[in-house]
Amino acid sequence: MGTTDTGGAFGRGFWALAPLWLGIIPFGLAFAVTARAAGLSLLETQALSALVFAGSSQFSAVGLIAVGATGLEIVLTTLLLNVRHLLYGLSLGRILRLRRRERPIAAFFLTDEAFGITARARERSFLFLLGVELSLFMMWNLATLAGFLLGAAIPDPTKLGIDLIFPLAFLALLVPIVRTRAEVLVAVGSGALAFGLQKSLPGGLPILLTGVAGSLLGAFLTRRTPVDTTIDFEAAAREVA
Repeated sequence: MGTTDTGGAFGRGFWALAPLWLGIIPFGLAFAVTARAAGLSLLETQALSALVFAGSSQFSAVGLIAVGATGLEIVLTTLLLNVRHLLYGLSLGRILRLRRRERPIAAFFLTDEAFGITARARERSFLFLLGVELSLFMMWNLATLAGFLLGAAIPDPTKLGIDLIFPLAFLALLVPIVRTRAEVLVAVGSGALAFGLQKSLPGGLPILLTGVAGSLLGAFLTRRTPVDTTIDFEAAAREVA
């Protein structure tokens, strides 16, 4: 019974992200085409998708490589773009009880999409999260490989309007999560702040500042909400195991 349940959790996570493949594939193709145009080899391009595994950071890195930026500039820029994952990790840490050996794996494969799917899911397990993460990892890397091999035969997906897929997908993920007045205020306020900041601040600063501001606003609005002190004995037993 346990084996079946764990296998089912991974599969449910894997297929929960499948609807977002429609947005992942075009941008994986576009990244590979961009990397190839910047002079990167197939191995270098694929290594970025396998080891960095962060679309916005990869596009940024390739753009900086193309203009001759230094290694330090590339590292600092990509680090800034990915700081938001610290907030994702803190949030997931409140809803998932991960064992020590599971945490680095979950952290490495964590993405915006994986966080969104897992945060709204009712299932709370490492295998579900891992299924979500590897679903995206597999498709992103396959799209990267296909994009590099096909090269110039692929048109720019952004010119076809495909760049609207991710915002619409995230909106679909957000709506079911927002239930209370405080959550509505945080969502609307954060969206307005991000929209305003992205016009004047570079890189990942708008996302980082919006995440911090939204967290503080949420904490302020829920400061009088009673803390749930219920002990989850089943989860505690898994943690010890």
